[in-house]
Amino acid sequence: MRNIFIVNPHAGAENKVRKIREAVDELPSYSFAEVYETTGVGDATDFIRKWSIEYPEEEVRFIACGGDGTVNEVVNGVVRNPKASFSVFPCGSGNDFVKAFGGADRFLDLEALVSCEAKPMDLLKVGDRYADNVVHFGFDTYVARVINENRAKTGHGNKNDYMKGVMKAMLHGRKNEIRIIADGELLNPDGIAMLCTVGNGQYVGGQFRCAPRAKVDDGLMEVCVVKPVSIPRFVKLLKPYTNGEHLDREDMKDMLVYRQAKQVEVQAPKGFAYSLDGEVIEENHFLIEIVENAIQIAVPER
Repeated sequence: MRNIFIVNPHAGAENKVRKIREAVDELPSYSFAEVYETTGVGDATDFIRKWSIEYPEEEVRFIACGGDGTVNEVVNGVVRNPKASFSVFPCGSGNDFVKAFGGADRFLDLEALVSCEAKPMDLLKVGDRYADNVVHFGFDTYVARVINENRAKTGHGNKNDYMKGVMKAMLHGRKNEIRIIADGELLNPDGIAMLCTVGNGQYVGGQFRCAPRAKVDDGLMEVCVVKPVSIPRFVKLLKPYTNGEHLDREDMKDMLVYRQAKQVEVQAPKGFAYSLDGEVIEENHFLIEIVENAIQIAVPER
Protein backbone atom coordinates (compact mmCIF):
# COMPACT_ATOMS: atom_id res chain seq x y z
CA MET A 1 0.00 0.00 0.00
CA ARG A 2 1.21 3.45 -0.90
CA ASN A 3 1.13 6.27 1.69
CA ILE A 4 0.88 9.88 0.58
CA PHE A 5 1.32 12.67 3.12
CA ILE A 6 -0.74 15.69 2.07
CA VAL A 7 0.99 18.69 3.64
CA ASN A 8 -0.54 22.13 3.96
CA PRO A 9 2.47 24.47 4.21
CA HIS A 10 0.31 27.24 5.67
CA ALA A 11 -1.30 25.20 8.48
CA GLY A 12 -0.43 26.79 11.82
CA ALA A 13 1.98 29.64 12.36
CA GLU A 14 5.09 27.57 11.62
CA ASN A 15 6.01 26.00 8.31
CA LYS A 16 6.45 22.30 9.06
CA VAL A 17 7.04 20.98 5.54
CA ARG A 18 10.78 20.34 5.98
CA LYS A 19 10.30 18.47 9.26
CA ILE A 20 7.57 16.29 7.78
CA ARG A 21 9.68 15.47 4.72
CA GLU A 22 12.58 14.44 6.96
CA ALA A 23 10.31 12.25 9.09
CA VAL A 24 8.77 10.61 6.02
CA ASP A 25 12.24 9.89 4.59
CA GLU A 26 13.02 7.95 7.77
CA LEU A 27 10.03 5.63 7.41
CA PRO A 28 10.72 1.99 6.44
CA SER A 29 10.93 1.40 2.71
CA TYR A 30 7.91 -0.93 2.79
CA SER A 31 5.69 2.06 3.63
CA PHE A 32 6.11 3.43 0.07
CA ALA A 33 5.68 6.91 1.52
CA GLU A 34 5.83 10.21 -0.31
CA VAL A 35 4.90 13.85 0.32
CA TYR A 36 2.61 16.15 -1.63
CA GLU A 37 2.64 19.83 -0.73
CA THR A 38 -0.61 21.66 -1.45
CA THR A 39 -0.61 24.87 -3.44
CA GLY A 40 -3.85 26.48 -2.28
CA VAL A 41 -7.42 26.05 -1.12
CA GLY A 42 -9.05 22.95 -2.62
CA ASP A 43 -5.79 21.58 -4.01
CA ALA A 44 -5.70 18.56 -1.67
CA THR A 45 -9.14 17.41 -2.84
CA ASP A 46 -8.26 17.96 -6.50
CA PHE A 47 -4.94 16.12 -6.19
CA ILE A 48 -6.49 13.09 -4.50
CA ARG A 49 -9.31 12.83 -7.02
CA LYS A 50 -6.90 13.05 -9.97
CA TRP A 51 -4.55 10.54 -8.37
CA SER A 52 -7.43 8.15 -7.77
CA ILE A 53 -8.51 8.35 -11.41
CA GLU A 54 -4.95 7.69 -12.59
CA TYR A 55 -4.43 4.73 -10.22
CA PRO A 56 -7.92 3.24 -9.74
CA GLU A 57 -6.74 -0.20 -8.60
CA GLU A 58 -4.00 0.83 -6.18
CA GLU A 59 -4.53 0.73 -2.43
CA VAL A 60 -3.47 4.01 -0.90
CA ARG A 61 -3.62 5.95 2.33
CA PHE A 62 -3.68 9.74 2.32
CA ILE A 63 -2.46 11.37 5.54
CA ALA A 64 -3.69 14.92 6.11
CA CYS A 65 -0.85 17.03 7.56
CA GLY A 66 -2.38 20.27 8.75
CA GLY A 67 -5.45 21.45 10.62
CA ASP A 68 -9.13 20.72 10.29
CA GLY A 69 -9.40 22.43 6.91
CA THR A 70 -6.76 20.12 5.46
CA VAL A 71 -8.49 17.09 6.96
CA ASN A 72 -11.76 18.12 5.34
CA GLU A 73 -10.14 18.55 1.93
CA VAL A 74 -8.51 15.12 2.18
CA VAL A 75 -11.80 13.52 3.25
CA ASN A 76 -13.65 15.05 0.29
CA GLY A 77 -11.03 13.62 -2.05
CA VAL A 78 -10.80 10.16 -0.48
CA VAL A 79 -14.56 9.54 -0.10
CA ARG A 80 -14.93 8.71 -3.80
CA ASN A 81 -12.14 6.12 -3.83
CA PRO A 82 -13.06 2.66 -2.43
CA LYS A 83 -9.38 1.67 -2.48
CA ALA A 84 -8.32 4.58 -0.28
CA SER A 85 -8.20 5.25 3.46
CA PHE A 86 -7.08 8.35 5.32
CA SER A 87 -5.40 9.38 8.53
CA VAL A 88 -4.22 12.60 10.16
CA PHE A 89 -0.92 14.08 11.27
CA PRO A 90 -2.29 17.07 13.22
CA CYS A 91 -0.12 20.15 12.88
CA GLY A 92 -2.52 23.02 12.22
CA SER A 93 -3.91 25.84 14.32
CA GLY A 94 -7.11 23.86 14.80
CA ASN A 95 -7.07 20.12 15.43
CA ASP A 96 -10.64 19.56 16.58
CA PHE A 97 -11.38 16.40 14.60
CA VAL A 98 -8.73 14.21 16.28
CA LYS A 99 -10.05 15.09 19.74
CA ALA A 100 -12.90 12.63 19.16
CA PHE A 101 -10.21 9.91 19.28
CA GLY A 102 -8.45 11.17 22.38
CA GLY A 103 -6.38 14.02 20.96
CA ALA A 104 -3.43 14.83 18.72
CA ASP A 105 -0.88 12.70 20.59
CA ARG A 106 -2.48 9.55 19.25
CA PHE A 107 -1.62 10.59 15.69
CA LEU A 108 1.99 11.75 16.00
CA ASP A 109 3.76 8.45 15.25
CA LEU A 110 4.17 8.40 11.47
CA GLU A 111 5.07 4.73 11.31
CA ALA A 112 1.89 3.87 13.20
CA LEU A 113 -0.14 6.05 10.82
CA VAL A 114 1.01 4.12 7.76
CA SER A 115 0.76 0.65 9.31
CA CYS A 116 -2.36 0.62 11.50
CA GLU A 117 -5.65 -0.90 10.41
CA ALA A 118 -8.32 1.31 8.85
CA LYS A 119 -11.92 1.17 10.04
CA PRO A 120 -15.22 2.54 8.67
CA MET A 121 -16.32 6.03 9.68
CA ASP A 122 -19.48 8.03 9.07
CA LEU A 123 -19.57 11.44 7.40
CA LEU A 124 -22.04 14.31 7.28
CA LYS A 125 -23.20 15.30 3.79
CA VAL A 126 -24.57 18.67 2.69
CA GLY A 127 -25.28 18.80 -1.03
CA ASP A 128 -22.13 17.47 -2.70
CA ARG A 129 -19.85 18.35 0.25
CA TYR A 130 -18.84 16.12 3.15
CA ALA A 131 -17.99 17.05 6.74
CA ASP A 132 -15.94 14.80 8.98
CA ASN A 133 -16.42 16.85 12.15
CA VAL A 134 -19.23 19.39 12.65
CA VAL A 135 -21.75 21.44 10.67
CA HIS A 136 -22.97 24.44 12.66
CA PHE A 137 -24.84 27.67 12.11
CA GLY A 138 -26.22 30.73 13.82
CA PHE A 139 -23.90 32.11 16.48
CA ASP A 140 -21.13 29.68 15.51
CA THR A 141 -21.14 30.79 11.89
CA TYR A 142 -20.82 34.40 12.97
CA VAL A 143 -17.76 33.26 14.93
CA ALA A 144 -16.40 31.39 11.89
CA ARG A 145 -16.72 34.51 9.76
CA VAL A 146 -14.64 36.45 12.27
CA ILE A 147 -12.03 33.67 12.28
CA ASN A 148 -11.83 33.75 8.48
CA GLU A 149 -11.42 37.53 8.51
CA ASN A 150 -8.53 37.24 10.96
CA ARG A 151 -6.87 34.50 8.88
CA ALA A 152 -7.20 36.62 5.75
CA LYS A 153 -5.35 39.43 7.53
CA THR A 154 -2.55 37.33 9.05
CA GLY A 155 -2.21 34.54 6.47
CA HIS A 156 -2.62 31.78 9.08
CA GLY A 157 -4.83 30.65 11.94
CA ASN A 158 -4.44 31.44 15.62
CA LYS A 159 -5.82 29.59 18.63
CA ASN A 160 -7.19 32.87 20.00
CA ASP A 161 -9.25 33.60 16.89
CA TYR A 162 -12.23 31.60 18.15
CA MET A 163 -12.52 33.52 21.40
CA LYS A 164 -12.28 36.82 19.50
CA GLY A 165 -15.17 35.65 17.35
CA VAL A 166 -17.18 34.63 20.41
CA MET A 167 -16.82 38.08 21.93
CA LYS A 168 -18.09 39.81 18.78
CA ALA A 169 -20.91 37.30 18.28
CA MET A 170 -22.13 37.86 21.85
CA LEU A 171 -23.10 41.36 20.78
CA HIS A 172 -24.42 40.66 17.27
CA GLY A 173 -25.20 36.97 16.74
CA ARG A 174 -27.32 35.68 19.64
CA LYS A 175 -30.72 35.67 17.89
CA ASN A 176 -31.16 34.08 14.46
CA GLU A 177 -34.30 33.51 12.40
CA ILE A 178 -34.23 29.83 11.43
CA ARG A 179 -36.25 26.60 11.35
CA ILE A 180 -34.45 23.37 12.32
CA ILE A 181 -36.15 20.07 11.48
CA ALA A 182 -34.57 16.80 12.69
CA ASP A 183 -36.03 13.58 11.26
CA GLY A 184 -39.32 15.41 10.65
CA GLU A 185 -39.52 17.13 14.07
CA LEU A 186 -39.40 20.92 14.24
CA LEU A 187 -36.99 21.58 17.09
CA ASN A 188 -37.68 25.30 17.48
CA PRO A 189 -41.39 26.07 16.89
CA ASP A 190 -40.82 29.80 17.53
CA GLY A 191 -38.50 29.93 14.51
CA ILE A 192 -35.49 31.42 16.28
CA ALA A 193 -32.29 30.02 17.76
CA MET A 194 -28.96 31.27 18.98
CA LEU A 195 -27.03 28.39 17.46
CA CYS A 196 -27.22 24.79 16.34
CA THR A 197 -24.45 22.23 16.08
CA VAL A 198 -24.75 19.00 14.10
CA GLY A 199 -21.89 16.78 15.15
CA ASN A 200 -20.12 13.72 13.84
CA GLY A 201 -17.05 14.69 15.86
CA GLN A 202 -17.15 16.33 19.28
CA TYR A 203 -15.19 19.60 19.30
CA VAL A 204 -15.19 23.01 17.63
CA GLY A 205 -13.06 26.09 18.13
CA GLY A 206 -10.07 24.25 19.53
CA GLN A 207 -11.62 23.72 22.96
CA PHE A 208 -15.44 23.61 22.91
CA ARG A 209 -16.89 20.10 23.32
CA CYS A 210 -20.17 20.86 21.59
CA ALA A 211 -21.20 17.22 20.94
CA PRO A 212 -19.88 15.14 23.86
CA ARG A 213 -21.95 12.07 22.99
CA ALA A 214 -20.92 11.94 19.33
CA LYS A 215 -19.36 8.83 17.84
CA VAL A 216 -17.98 8.73 14.32
CA ASP A 217 -19.30 5.24 13.61
CA ASP A 218 -22.80 5.03 15.16
CA GLY A 219 -24.85 6.15 12.15
CA LEU A 220 -26.25 9.18 14.00
CA MET A 221 -25.74 12.94 14.11
CA GLU A 222 -25.72 14.80 17.42
CA VAL A 223 -28.04 17.81 17.11
CA CYS A 224 -27.98 20.52 19.78
CA VAL A 225 -30.01 23.72 19.51
CA VAL A 226 -29.28 26.56 21.91
CA LYS A 227 -32.16 28.99 22.37
CA PRO A 228 -31.54 32.76 22.44
CA VAL A 229 -30.41 33.80 25.92
CA SER A 230 -29.18 36.90 27.70
CA ILE A 231 -25.47 37.66 27.83
CA PRO A 232 -25.25 36.67 31.53
CA ARG A 233 -26.82 33.26 30.80
CA PHE A 234 -24.59 32.83 27.78
CA VAL A 235 -21.52 33.49 29.90
CA LYS A 236 -22.81 30.90 32.37
CA LEU A 237 -23.10 28.39 29.51
CA LEU A 238 -19.51 28.80 28.29
CA LYS A 239 -17.68 26.70 30.88
CA PRO A 240 -20.06 23.68 30.76
CA TYR A 241 -20.14 23.95 26.95
CA THR A 242 -16.34 23.96 26.85
CA ASN A 243 -16.16 20.88 29.06
CA GLY A 244 -18.99 19.03 27.30
CA GLU A 245 -21.21 19.10 30.39
CA HIS A 246 -24.08 21.19 29.00
CA LEU A 247 -26.32 18.25 28.04
CA ASP A 248 -26.29 16.92 31.61
CA ARG A 249 -26.90 20.20 33.45
CA GLU A 250 -30.40 20.53 34.92
CA ASP A 251 -30.07 24.31 35.03
CA MET A 252 -29.55 24.40 31.25
CA LYS A 253 -32.32 22.11 30.04
CA ASP A 254 -34.65 25.06 29.39
CA MET A 255 -32.18 26.62 26.97
CA LEU A 256 -31.20 23.48 24.99
CA VAL A 257 -32.89 21.07 22.59
CA TYR A 258 -30.93 17.87 21.98
CA ARG A 259 -31.65 15.05 19.54
CA GLN A 260 -29.87 12.25 17.71
CA ALA A 261 -30.90 12.18 14.07
CA LYS A 262 -30.12 10.91 10.61
CA GLN A 263 -31.30 13.99 8.73
CA VAL A 264 -31.59 17.69 9.54
CA GLU A 265 -33.34 20.22 7.32
CA VAL A 266 -32.57 23.91 7.77
CA GLN A 267 -34.76 26.76 6.51
CA ALA A 268 -33.70 30.39 6.90
CA PRO A 269 -33.97 33.79 5.20
CA LYS A 270 -31.77 34.80 2.28
CA GLY A 271 -28.23 35.68 3.25
CA PHE A 272 -28.01 32.87 5.82
CA ALA A 273 -24.83 30.80 6.05
CA TYR A 274 -23.55 27.68 7.75
CA SER A 275 -20.10 26.44 8.67
CA LEU A 276 -18.92 23.06 7.39
CA ASP A 277 -15.78 21.99 9.26
CA GLY A 278 -14.91 25.66 9.59
CA GLU A 279 -15.67 26.74 6.02
CA VAL A 280 -18.47 29.29 5.77
CA ILE A 281 -20.98 28.51 3.00
CA GLU A 282 -23.87 30.83 2.15
CA GLU A 283 -27.14 28.96 1.71
CA ASN A 284 -30.55 29.48 3.30
CA HIS A 285 -32.19 26.07 2.72
CA PHE A 286 -30.13 22.91 3.02
CA LEU A 287 -30.22 19.31 4.15
CA ILE A 288 -27.63 17.60 6.37
CA GLU A 289 -27.53 13.81 6.14
CA ILE A 290 -25.49 11.11 7.83
CA VAL A 291 -23.67 8.78 5.45
CA GLU A 292 -22.83 5.60 7.33
CA ASN A 293 -19.48 3.89 6.74
CA ALA A 294 -18.67 6.51 4.11
CA ILE A 295 -14.89 6.36 4.46
CA GLN A 296 -12.04 4.36 6.00
CA ILE A 297 -9.96 6.02 8.74
CA ALA A 298 -6.68 4.74 10.18
CA VAL A 299 -6.40 5.44 13.91
CA PRO A 300 -3.33 4.05 15.75
CA GLU A 301 -4.00 1.95 18.84
CA ARG A 302 -3.48 3.64 22.19
